[in-house]
This record gives sequence, C-alpha cells and structure tokens, in this order.
Amino acid sequence: MNKISGELQALIEKECQGKTNIKLTIGTLVDGEKTIQVFGHGGEVANEDYLYEIGSITKTFTTSLLAKLIHEGVMSLDDAISKYFDGLDGDYYPTLRRLATHTAGYGHYPASFLDGFKSLILPRVTGSRNGGVLPGFVEIDEKKMKKLLHENKKEDKDYPWAYSNFGLGLVGYALGKASGAGYQAAMGEFLKNDLEMPNSFTHVKNSTLQAYDRKNRKIGNWDFSNTVLDGTGCINSTAEDMLTYAGKQMDGSSYLSLAHEIKTSISKKYGSGLAWVIDKDNTQLIMHGGGTGGFDSLLIIDKQKKNAVVVLSNYIINMNKIITAVLKELES
Repeated sequence: MNKISGELQALIEKECQGKTNIKLTIGTLVDGEKTIQVFGHGGEVANEDYLYEIGSITKTFTTSLLAKLIHEGVMSLDDAISKYFDGLDGDYYPTLRRLATHTAGYGHYPASFLDGFKSLILPRVTGSRNGGVLPGFVEIDEKKMKKLLHENKKEDKDYPWAYSNFGLGLVGYALGKASGAGYQAAMGEFLKNDLEMPNSFTHVKNSTLQAYDRKNRKIGNWDFSNTVLDGTGCINSTAEDMLTYAGKQMDGSSYLSLAHEIKTSISKKYGSGLAWVIDKDNTQLIMHGGGTGGFDSLLIIDKQKKNAVVVLSNYIINMNKIITAVLKELES
C-alpha cells in the first residue's frame, strides 16, 4: 500500500485534523511484504518505529503464550484457575478455557458502575479513556484477587460471552505461575525468542511516544508495574513488530493456531477463540482491538489471503473507519 487513494487520504487527514501531536501509523503485510506509513497533523511524516501501548491486543499475546504451554504439556485449558493459587478452597473456580473465551461469568468485573460509565462516556467527552489514568479495577494485587475470587463464586457452566479484563488477567497470572518467572518475565522472553519481536515490551514507563486527549493535553502512559493483571493490556509494541506477529499467526502449522478455533459465540457475525475475535463467515479472519488512556490500536489478520493490517495511534480515533478503508484499499 505504497500509494493510497484520495478517499483514504481524506479520511486520514480528517482524523489527524486538530491533533497536533498525533502519530498515526498504518502497517500492512501482504504476501510477506511489510509497508508502514506514519501520518501526523500535517500529512505523512518520516517513518519512525514508534512504540505504542497496544492495550487489549495484549490478550492475544497472553493466549498465544497459553497455546505454547498447552502444546508443551505444561498447562491445560481444563485447568481450574485455583490450580495456580495458594489458599483457595476446594469449591469450583473457572477453567482457563472459560476465562480465555470470556465465558467464566465475570464480565468486566470487578469494575464498578462508575468505572463502566467512565469507560463509555469519557472518550466521547474528553478524547481520553478513564481520564488518561490506569483504571482502578486493573490495579489489583494478589491479596485482592483472591478476595474477589472468594466473594464472587460462579457456577460450573459456560456463561454467555461477556468481555472480561479480569478473566484474561487471571489467565496471565496463571501463565506467570506456570512458568515460574511471573507474567512479565515469561512474556518478555516469549516476545523476544519465540515471536521475534525485539522492540516489544511488557512494561514501558515514560515512553518517548505519549498519549494525548482531544484538547492536545498530554496524558502520559499507563503503568502496569503495580498490578497482577498484566495479561489484560500491558504490552507496548511497534508497527514493524506487530506485522511480524501477524505473520507468525498466519502459519497454520504453528501451535498459535490453537487460539484461532471458535469456542463460543459473540454475536451473529463473530465468534470467540482464545481471546481472538473470529469472523464466523470467514474463520480465517481473526482480529482484536486495544485502547489505553489515549492510545488506540486494531489488528486484523486474514490467514487465507496472507494479509494483515495494523493501525496504531496515540490519540483516540475512529479506528473502524480507518481500518475498513485500508482493507478496501488492499482489495482494489
């Protein structure tokens, strides 16, 4: 996608208008060839390998590492989360399968009504999520996590799909326990050695690229250093590395494909694998989006066509319009 159409150019210019510090990166992978373009307030700018918070796309990395440990016989989808905790009683606790497919019954829990309200309203009013601050429901230590599990017992059944930061955070915590190194260390090694993503990290404080709200006020970066729910959204990455990741996911012979099988239904159009959102009409089309205080991201991979698109921004933008236009461009 070296030359973009006037329609896409106009859409990009509209999204960048008034955002004086925006770095909007669009990356495509087509038959193994990467193309990366960066746009700013005044149009296309020099392509630098900017480091973005990818937010909830982290969940797909969490389940990719889970798939590896399942493949190696270290873990099982049927393991109860209590297997990885000391001090939980013998009652039922959700399995990794249910946690990784958002069917454990937790939903966004343990967010309060106020947290939920903020997550819906603040982006529209201020151009930032949660006021740019890491939300309190993610800042949970081990003691609080155990307390929440004790106090919110679930039945031994598949609940209807309900997106859950808490659930995927628990999966990440279990991965850290199973590896013996903790989530951040285990994921850091996985990123570097297995996924070959040298410029991706589990925790970056004071990154050179920071997020901004609608009024061009710096809102900084989210700090995941004090939470045990890292697996829900702590990774920082570049467009170059994200396209490498997409290429790895396209390899059908890899253990990574374990996460791409539809396990439950999200809607009439989409199903859920292990974290991945999958198009029911084309099960080779997998995707996930992410957002932190002011960072926005979306990754779509077509395993059959060997194409992928990643869009990364340090402002909240109309992500669906941008990526739909890029996909249309690739088809033309």
